[in-house]
Amino acid sequence: MRRQHQPNGSASGSATGRDEPARRGASLLQAASALKHRDFRLFMTGQLVSLTGTWMQAVAQAWLVLQLTGSPFKLGAVTAVQTLPVLVLSLFAGVVADRLPRRSVLLATQTSMMLFALALSALTWTGVVQYWHVVALALGLGLANTFDMPARQAFMVELVAPEDMVNAIAINSSVFNVTRLVGPAVAGLITGLWGPAPAFLLNGLTFLAVIASLILIPPRPRQHAVGVQRGLLSHVREGLQYVRRTPRVARAILLLGALSTFTMNVNVLVPVFARDALAQGATGYGLLMSAMGVGALVGALYLAARSHEGDPTGLRIAAAFVLSGALVLLGLTRQYAPALAVMMAVGWGMVSFNASTNSTLQMNTPDTYRGRVMSLYSLMLVGVAPIGSLLTGAALDAWGPAATALLAGGAGFLFAVILQPWRDLRRSPEAA
Repeated sequence: MRRQHQPNGSASGSATGRDEPARRGASLLQAASALKHRDFRLFMTGQLVSLTGTWMQAVAQAWLVLQLTGSPFKLGAVTAVQTLPVLVLSLFAGVVADRLPRRSVLLATQTSMMLFALALSALTWTGVVQYWHVVALALGLGLANTFDMPARQAFMVELVAPEDMVNAIAINSSVFNVTRLVGPAVAGLITGLWGPAPAFLLNGLTFLAVIASLILIPPRPRQHAVGVQRGLLSHVREGLQYVRRTPRVARAILLLGALSTFTMNVNVLVPVFARDALAQGATGYGLLMSAMGVGALVGALYLAARSHEGDPTGLRIAAAFVLSGALVLLGLTRQYAPALAVMMAVGWGMVSFNASTNSTLQMNTPDTYRGRVMSLYSLMLVGVAPIGSLLTGAALDAWGPAATALLAGGAGFLFAVILQPWRDLRRSPEAA
């Protein structure tokens, strides 16, 4: 009997070994399940190209402002102006995303942002650019982005089956962070060699990719579009009431707003930190941002791999503490190589927190309210940035980049403790 069992055991082990690659392949397919949808693939391809240009412009614009003014506070002011429309208009933009065809809204916003990027390139290339030009174009870009963000977040999940929603969010986050990795490095190299104007031009041209993808995606009927019988304010109140009666959604939005205001202002902090604390130029600054992109990409891929496990509240909590701790470490760092490693942790914490918050909101929101809830996501992620940017700019002027990083990390810890997001670990998602 033992002799008969031995071959059987070997055969079973061999079969298990042969099945292992199949299981790994199935796991990889599950981690990218949203890509089986043709329209989603088109949209993500356009986003991959366009967002690379967006990150290039963010780095080049920050460096241009420092070249023109030398003032960290004025750099923070540009970021504040660019995000001010989100603070003022994002709730109304959410109603627009729920009322109008989201594809049409995106075509209008993406075309507008392309024109603003090309205008900044022309002004910079001809040598006539002034600080107020940057401020005015940043305001126009921010206005277009205000209506783009909730429409884009809601449109993205229209392109996939409901069971692939979280995976689509994770893949979108992965694309965002691949571009965060590539864009700043390319922008730093181009800006160091030829100045910021070519980076602005390339960003303008990249919008053609996402516009082409939207044209190729056929219009689709909306089953739950908001009617026009009532006014905008009525629809805004309705969305806020939904959030108020859904505690999991409300807590996620509040923590996002707190961290966005006091902890996530790296676009203002890092260029000054690179210049003053690490004695780096444009290329060194771009590589710091790319290091953050590496960590962010790892976080996005991790979320994609576990996207079919349900609401990622545990990851959201862990990421909030990692982000805060990494900023404290950054404030204590004076060498370039360790700063690159710390920026990877900043990137992991930031994208893991933002993407898992996005997933929590999308999973707990019906399509009727999706545009308005995602406009609150935009408001808390971007709209509070005028406040955070001005506070960060003022802190940089008063105390320098190291102390500002320490304060940002400490504030993140404080608000995570105050809002106690771990209460949601004991709750099932509230259904609408």
